Amino acid sequence: MSTLEEFISGIPKAELHLHLEGTFEPELMFEIAYRNRLKINFNSVEELKAAYQFSNLQEFLDIYYSGADVLREEQDFYDLTWWYLLKIHAQNVLHTELSFDPQTHCSRGIPFGKVISGIHRALIDGKEKLGISSRLILSILRHLSEESAFQILQEAVEYKDWITAIGLDSSEYGHPPSKFERIFAWALKQGFLTVAHAGEEGPPKYVWEALDLLKVSRIDHGNRSLEDSLLVEELIQREMPLTVCPLSNLKLKVVRNMAKHPLAKMLDKGMLVTVNSDDPAYFGGYLNENYLAVAEALKLTKEQIVQLAKNSFTASFLSEKEKQKMIEKVEQFCIASEP
Repeated sequence: MSTLEEFISGIPKAELHLHLEGTFEPELMFEIAYRNRLKINFNSVEELKAAYQFSNLQEFLDIYYSGADVLREEQDFYDLTWWYLLKIHAQNVLHTELSFDPQTHCSRGIPFGKVISGIHRALIDGKEKLGISSRLILSILRHLSEESAFQILQEAVEYKDWITAIGLDSSEYGHPPSKFERIFAWALKQGFLTVAHAGEEGPPKYVWEALDLLKVSRIDHGNRSLEDSLLVEELIQREMPLTVCPLSNLKLKVVRNMAKHPLAKMLDKGMLVTVNSDDPAYFGGYLNENYLAVAEALKLTKEQIVQLAKNSFTASFLSEKEKQKMIEKVEQFCIASEP
C-alpha cells in the first residue's frame, strides 16, 4: 500500500453528496430481490456489474431506477442504508449527509413512512454502533412535475425532524432549477435547508438559478461553474460549498480523463470544494477511492488532501461546535502521521 493511500484511508472525513439508492451493490440487490420474490433482468452479479458502462447521465439513471424497483419493505431500506454505513465506517468517514429519492419509491406504491423509517432506523444504529453522525436530504426528481414534488414534500413534513434539507437531482438537461422555485420557497418556509445539483451537465446559468432562486446552502457538483468568472467570484464570496464527485464525473463522461478534472483549479482559486462518491456502487468507488483517484491524477499534495478533508466538515450541516470538533480530529491525525 502506498503512503498516499494510507494517508487517505486514515484521515477523518465527511461525505456530503451521496445518493442512497446509488449505493445499491449488486450482491445486496440480488439478496433483496430473492427475499421479496422478485426477478432482476440480469442472471448474475457479474452480468449486472458488466452493465455499468454509461455514456451519459440518462443511461445511468435508467438502470439506477430499475435497480431501485426491488426495494419494497422497511427492512430493505434499512439494509441498503446499513450496508453503506458499514462501508464508510471502514474508510474512516465520521459524518455523512445522504440523499434519498422518495418519488422513485412512492410512485411504485411504497408508503413514504416505510421508506424513511427504514433509513432512519439504520442511521440511528450507525450513530450508536459505528459512531457515524448523519443528516438526511430528501431529493426532488427534477424530471418529474412540480405537482409531484409538492405531493412528496407534504408527506415529508410529518417527518421533518428526520430530514435536514431538500435537494434537487436527476437529469439536468431541460429541467433548470427555476422549474422548482415555488417548491423550494415552500420548503424553506417549512424550515428545511436546500441544496441542488447544478452545473454537472447543465450550464453555469443553472448554478446561478440554484443560488438566487432556490436559495441553496450547497451546490452539488458545480463543475461548470469555472466557465463563468463572475460566478466563481460569487461562489467564493458566499463561501458556497461545491460537492464534486470525481469518479462519477469520469464514469458519466463529464470529464474525459481524471487529469482534466477541475478540482485542483477550484482549490487553487480558494473555492470551498469537497470530494464525494455520488453513486459509488455504479461508479467504481466509495469516498476513499474518489480521494485517491483525484489525488493521483492531479498530483495533489498532502496539504491539499487535508484541506479537502477539513472542507468536508466545514461544508456540512453540523453545528459550528461539531464542525470544529471534527476538524480538530483531522489536525490530530496529521500530527500523528508526521514522521
